[in-house]
Amino acid sequence: MTHWLAVAVPTPAHSGLGEPLTYRAGAPLAPGSIVRVPLGAREVLGVVWAEAPAPAPELERQVRPLAGIFEGLAPLGEDWRQLIAFTARYYQRALGEVALAALPPQLRTLSGVQLARRLKRRSAAAPEAALDTIKSEALSADQASAVARIDQEAGPFLLFGVTGSGKSEVYMRAAARVLAADASAQVLVLVPEINLTPQLLARFATRFGDAAVVALHSGLTPAQRLAAWLSAHSGHARIVLGTRVAVLASLPRLRLIVVDEEHDPSYKQQEGARYSARDLAVYRGKLCGAKVVLGSATPSLESWHASSPAPEGPGRYTRLAMPRRIGVAVGADPQAGLPRVRRVDMSRQPKGTLIAPPLLAAIGERVARGEQTLLLLNRRGWAPVLHCADCGWKSECPHCSAYRVFHKIDRTLRCHHCGFAQRVPRACPGCGNLDIGTLGRGTEQLEERLGELLAEARRPDGAPARIARIDADSTRGKGQLEASLAEVHAGEVDVLVGTQMIAKGHDFRRVTLVAAVNPDGALFSSDFRAPERLFALLMQSAGRAGRDAAQSAASEMWVQTHHPQHPLFVALKGHDYSGFAAEQLAERTQAGLPPFTHLALLRADARDQQAAQDFLNALAAQARAVLGEDAALSPALAQIGWFPAVPLPVQRVAGIERAQMLLESPSRAALQRVLAACQPLLHTLRASTAHRGIVRWAVDVDPLAM
Repeated sequence: MTHWLAVAVPTPAHSGLGEPLTYRAGAPLAPGSIVRVPLGAREVLGVVWAEAPAPAPELERQVRPLAGIFEGLAPLGEDWRQLIAFTARYYQRALGEVALAALPPQLRTLSGVQLARRLKRRSAAAPEAALDTIKSEALSADQASAVARIDQEAGPFLLFGVTGSGKSEVYMRAAARVLAADASAQVLVLVPEINLTPQLLARFATRFGDAAVVALHSGLTPAQRLAAWLSAHSGHARIVLGTRVAVLASLPRLRLIVVDEEHDPSYKQQEGARYSARDLAVYRGKLCGAKVVLGSATPSLESWHASSPAPEGPGRYTRLAMPRRIGVAVGADPQAGLPRVRRVDMSRQPKGTLIAPPLLAAIGERVARGEQTLLLLNRRGWAPVLHCADCGWKSECPHCSAYRVFHKIDRTLRCHHCGFAQRVPRACPGCGNLDIGTLGRGTEQLEERLGELLAEARRPDGAPARIARIDADSTRGKGQLEASLAEVHAGEVDVLVGTQMIAKGHDFRRVTLVAAVNPDGALFSSDFRAPERLFALLMQSAGRAGRDAAQSAASEMWVQTHHPQHPLFVALKGHDYSGFAAEQLAERTQAGLPPFTHLALLRADARDQQAAQDFLNALAAQARAVLGEDAALSPALAQIGWFPAVPLPVQRVAGIERAQMLLESPSRAALQRVLAACQPLLHTLRASTAHRGIVRWAVDVDPLAM
């Protein structure tokens, strides 16, 4: 007997085949079964979504049979399929594209026989998971209150705790209670960056046992990622710790989801299905009845607003406050354990000053005491631009509308957008001038200049100061990041220079001084989220100082700025996130910006900027004409604001011109209905002769980068 199955397959993003395709099988298969199917001339991985209606008799012979079945692998659960369907629908992507992207890449290359062998080996070698093998430390009053409320209330929860307040211990206690209450329960812990995974993984593994905890992120080898996914899917892994990709992992007995540093923009995927792992975590918790804990010292304004009780906010989340660092008694000033923030007015310093003399003296004092300093400069390379003062030539990238960054270490000009690199020219390519200069400063230059400025500084043992740099360039090789962090933790580094990589989540016990060298650029950005990101970065950076209670009184955060009285720096000095958030939300209310309105970006890439803009403007015109005549869609269309197409801030990357069009609406439902109705219009427009120059288009719902 023939059975017809609807199978989700990885159809091309612009093919228009968003629905599952029909295949035939000789026996019924449960929804969620993983299979191999023919697709064109290829054989691909697929997921059985449901039974399909029988095709018309004249079409039956055209329906192709399954190519293989992964027997021995339990079907993907109903909760998982609902999550994938919602993700595809909300973020305007094909169902199969999202479903297959959520599966480990190596699974796509294996046959059913090969997978069966691996499952057999894993079953024979898998140890029993041991839980709660190490006794945990006593909780502070704030921690105990948070753990009790997570245990007793439904949530979702926003754990608003200052840096050093012990949020990680709250996560582990909440996980321990969930696992103890249900012998088969699973916990998902999300972190924003791969480089934060090893240290948090080690803490969870120490507490719950190596066999109970697995990591899941894109930095793993294909074999490691498949092994971790299989462990989670089978339920053997009790705790899965990973980056945003882990939110779509198969966890059939999920009971708790933790999103650490929930404010971090890394949770938003910027390619393909542009989903927000933080938002999907909240939705997934509702689907499977799991509790959700979002944690941050600087919550996103969306989460902060959602946790504000009426009338200030909708009160969808339960806010749990942890205002004191570990070791600060209840009733004491909450700022007692936080670093003192000092602002340096750079307009009063000599022109060209890189490190203000008072800050340099403070760094020298730390070196002499055996303490550590972090210097934050969120720009890698030696200098962002190489230029000629005679003819005005600058190191522009020939493929991007951006400058190539000067890297002195290997004497290259390198584009950080497309990767194009060339050796530094001996003379100006424009006029032949031999005296080519630099504009701006990067971490390489800061590292070298510090070596000169601290040449006389001595450690307690009389040795010279040791300076290290951590950024995307210095940690490119395998194991380099781990080795660099190990040196810092071991006290072998006195001054650490780096980008935002050093500001997130690290527990450096010897750091007593953190300094932001040049944070002013984000104050006047055209992106309305820039102040929020800068404040979070500086607060998180300050949180690296004084984490050891014995040194907290001497900890400081220095900010070198030309605008010391800017409200952002005033709020930072008082560690006043609540005041900063209230001011930002008031501005967004007046401007009609998120979280008080909902946004989507339509993007188009083409060889010509005008072609990209024409494509988007034609879509807007056609949508108004076609959807406006539809009685069911016209009310939703009336709630949408369309802005003209414009170039992206970096409008050309790798020779491709990029344009975008902003849509806004006070109604999320109306925006979703219009975006869904625009999908066939986009396919039709791209296929037309008038828009053949379009390379690709994309829909970005709830965009973070604008």
